[in-house]
Amino acid sequence: MIYEYVYLCFMNLIRFFVIVLMFFAGNLYSQNKAAQEVVAETSKLRKAVDTKNEAAEAESYYNIGETFYNNGNFSKSEEYLIKSKNIYEKLNDKQNLEKVTRKLAQSQENQNKLKDAVSNYEMASNFNYSKKSRALNSNDASRLSSPSVAQKAEAIQSNIQISEKENNKEDLAAGYSQMADVNIENKNIPKAEENLNNAYKISKETAPQQALAINQKLTDLYVENKNFDKAIEAKKKVLKEDFVEDNSQKKVEQIQELAEIYIKKNDPQEAIVLLKNAYDIALNKGHTLEAQKSVKKLDSLYAISKNTDASVQLYRDFLARLPDLVSKDRSLVDNKILEDTEQRISQLEQEKQLKDELIRKKNIFNYSLIAALVVLSALVFFIFRTLKKVQIKNKKIALQSLRREMNPHFIFNSLNSVNQFIATNNELEANQYLTKFSKLMRGVMENSAEDFIPFQQELDLLQNYLALEKTRFADKFDYEILVDEDLNQQNLQIPGMMVQPFLENAIWHGLRYRIEKGFLKLNFRKENHHLKITIQDNGIGIEESKKQKTIHQKNREGRGMKNTLERIRLLNDLYKKEIICSIKDSENGVLVEITMNL
Repeated sequence: MIYEYVYLCFMNLIRFFVIVLMFFAGNLYSQNKAAQEVVAETSKLRKAVDTKNEAAEAESYYNIGETFYNNGNFSKSEEYLIKSKNIYEKLNDKQNLEKVTRKLAQSQENQNKLKDAVSNYEMASNFNYSKKSRALNSNDASRLSSPSVAQKAEAIQSNIQISEKENNKEDLAAGYSQMADVNIENKNIPKAEENLNNAYKISKETAPQQALAINQKLTDLYVENKNFDKAIEAKKKVLKEDFVEDNSQKKVEQIQELAEIYIKKNDPQEAIVLLKNAYDIALNKGHTLEAQKSVKKLDSLYAISKNTDASVQLYRDFLARLPDLVSKDRSLVDNKILEDTEQRISQLEQEKQLKDELIRKKNIFNYSLIAALVVLSALVFFIFRTLKKVQIKNKKIALQSLRREMNPHFIFNSLNSVNQFIATNNELEANQYLTKFSKLMRGVMENSAEDFIPFQQELDLLQNYLALEKTRFADKFDYEILVDEDLNQQNLQIPGMMVQPFLENAIWHGLRYRIEKGFLKLNFRKENHHLKITIQDNGIGIEESKKQKTIHQKNREGRGMKNTLERIRLLNDLYKKEIICSIKDSENGVLVEITMNL
């Protein structure tokens, strides 16, 4: 319990001091070389932007990208190298374009973005700036894309020879390291060891970060093959190098790596000694995160040996020395400086875009603007008029389709009635019903091509329809049709089959469910300048009809009423007839009122 409490206190204090440090970071001075380089290049970048020197701007982006690359931040390196590449492409500067594209490919390769890396290596080889650079990039593209180990080895060996002639130590070291990968793939461990040692010797003189990476690859190779003594020897060798001795943070990291090898060798005591040494150096030099890492590793070793007292004492010591440690730590400050610098670069880019946009707008002549507005206005008018015509045409097509769509329910039940007459050997009534039904269908089809038909034709169709339904439901209802004498029937035209679905609803959903015989009344009359059509029945009503429906009827989508209401909407849009339809329960059934402008 004491151990857990101390550990919890430790973590909370760590968070507190980190927050405090980040708050005051802007006022502290950083000794980090990478941060200083980025800040210096940012100043050059602002000057290049202010003076509109695009070549200097691209160079600053390249230098910032290369700084991130050399410090192992390959994603940031890629971001700035792409910006540099875009400007060099605009300037058609093939020499610098080849350089930045190759570096971009290397950055992407380190992020395992092999497809992008191959594409950029090939692009760099196509610039044809020089035969040697073309061969280097072409070989690298072949190395990454070739499935054959022999072809990879051939491409790498060719690059090694070119790098030796050019005395390019960074590419030469990379070549030997890549050849070691091929050796490992061929299970030739001695040759891989030889090539990695050659790569390390070359890179330690000019590229310490590359040398550390190669050393780590070598020690990993030894550890994988259980050759711990050679791994320890290689790691101790790198600890003696000046670029590690002079960089306390790198020294702590390498000591921790050496301790890991001893742990894998199953020598925890030596690992504890090394981790304590790393811990002391980190405390003295102000490396909070490295000190914390050493504490965690020591704690895990103490936990294995069940030495709880040592763990508690370690955490107490760390907590006591934490304030002084944080005050010395510069790494978080450097990160804050880099973050602020990147924000300034982003603001600078936005300012540049804004200035370019303003300049572009000023260069547009007034006459060009007026001409563009005239063309635009004509285009908008043409489009509007075309769309209007299309809308009207579509509405007419929809209206025609709705007119021609007979209600399947009506046809089905009509034919059922015929079937019933035939089944009961009532041949005469069946013939009479079919005659009326065919006459009704012929009238509907003849009038289906027009949006409006003469009133008398519509009246004949409705009389025909009601006569059919009366034949079908003789004992269910009587009906009456009234026509106002003031209506000018000769000149009056109304939408065909607009009233029929309401009559069908009244009969099928209201009157046929009555126990006693019902009554249906259809009335056409003139009110002011409007035609008013009234359909009134004394059926069971809307709500009761819904209750009477079977599950099948509820699930089936009715088309008659839906189509009619949609037709009314389209007629109003096209002809401005102001057709208004209302359906409501009355005291003795349902009342439907339709009014339209005469």
